[in-house]
Amino acid sequence: MSIWGKIVGGVGGFAIGGPLGAIIGAVAGHAVDKMRAAKPPPEDATKSIAFTIAVVVLGAKMAKADGTVTQNEVRAFKKVFKVPQHEVKNVARVFDQARKDSHGFEPYARQIAGMFQGNAAVLEELLFCLSFIARADGDLNEAETAYLRAVSDIFGLDRAAFERVTAIRHGPDDADPYQVLGVPQTISDDDLKSTYRQLVRDNHPDRLVAQGMPEEFIAVANQKLAAINVAYDKVAAERGIS
Repeated sequence: MSIWGKIVGGVGGFAIGGPLGAIIGAVAGHAVDKMRAAKPPPEDATKSIAFTIAVVVLGAKMAKADGTVTQNEVRAFKKVFKVPQHEVKNVARVFDQARKDSHGFEPYARQIAGMFQGNAAVLEELLFCLSFIARADGDLNEAETAYLRAVSDIFGLDRAAFERVTAIRHGPDDADPYQVLGVPQTISDDDLKSTYRQLVRDNHPDRLVAQGMPEEFIAVANQKLAAINVAYDKVAAERGIS
């Protein structure tokens, strides 16, 4: 079963609880009793479900803050999620429910931050998914950038993580390689190598999946890792590092 089937047709909302679970409960409607009676999924599956719901809900809140939803953003949304055609309507229901919900984005961001406390790389990946959607219609606008910064702050991500996510929006070829790596231009070669190796370890898709990122998001995670590799290669070539 895909992550989408687990969310809408399973017990994800009740296993998660809180505002994210409430969104799924509202979408589930008549299936609520069945969901309550079912056996909760294991913790790792619950985290994967929570990650996915958070991207949908926070993506919807970002669209609401921006004021418009373009077709490019819709296409990017589907690309990020690898949504099977038979699940598109269910995903749209979650997205629409989140947009109509009167609460701000903060309760949802705080809940997911708590669930992934200590897993900063997973939270950064979630933020990158949101930036991927936001930049689908071109560069990030002021409202989108402010929104992403606010989410990043709630996640407890450092400045380097936020700059990496927003720098990659230009594409790996145009991004400032030092921003992508999150290091100053004065960094020593040895510290540069050490930072790069740690970034590769932290952002490897297999590691992220083990920490709760759904496999459906691997394609986006690979793009981020590729951008990190391109950035390091650029700086290494400039410095003559072999």
